[in-house]
Amino acid sequence: MIGGMTELLPLDPDQLLTTTRSVRKRLDLERPVPLEIVRECLEIAMQAPTGSNRQGWHWIVVTDPDLRRSVADLYARSYRAYRDSATYAGSGDPSQSAERQATQARVSTSADFLADHMAEVPVLVIGAIHAGAELPAGNQAGLWGSLLPAAWSLQLALRARGLGSAWTTLHLSYEKEVAEILGIPPNVRQGVLLPVAWTKGTDFKPAHREPLDTVLHVDGW
Repeated sequence: MIGGMTELLPLDPDQLLTTTRSVRKRLDLERPVPLEIVRECLEIAMQAPTGSNRQGWHWIVVTDPDLRRSVADLYARSYRAYRDSATYAGSGDPSQSAERQATQARVSTSADFLADHMAEVPVLVIGAIHAGAELPAGNQAGLWGSLLPAAWSLQLALRARGLGSAWTTLHLSYEKEVAEILGIPPNVRQGVLLPVAWTKGTDFKPAHREPLDTVLHVDGW
């Protein structure tokens, strides 16, 4: 059965798509998340498209506190290195609009919070895909395009049920170590880590985005 009896929020499709945010500070770290709801959302996520209908995805759902702590420690280590790097965006480019800089500053503080509290999030979901021991050379869109749409569908299904998640990939700096902790075989490669929890309130709004015309190209660049 796809879906279940979990009560859904009164969101039309456009509202669902535009208000599904990366939630960090508003994750409820105290309220347990039933595994049945995660399974329900994964059933929906697995309706996403995959190349040649291979369905090579795998979902590692981590609820054990010790395992969550081990994964979270590696995530925090990677985050700290990223935070200290020259590529870290911080509060944003001074040439950007004031609104954009303010948004980046909020993202920065919420990312700090998540790195400090990842182990307390009730459920961690790692989306992975059967890829072979070595990733394909060149453009890998065909591979990851068979996993990441399903991960986004998972986030949408969670949001519709009052749960939140945050798209994270920094743990991939320690992909092998995480694989060893969780027993993931070497021919299955990780693509995303989603911390999952109920949210504190459900009143999320669309985020600021730059005007469409700054990135739109019709009939060529």
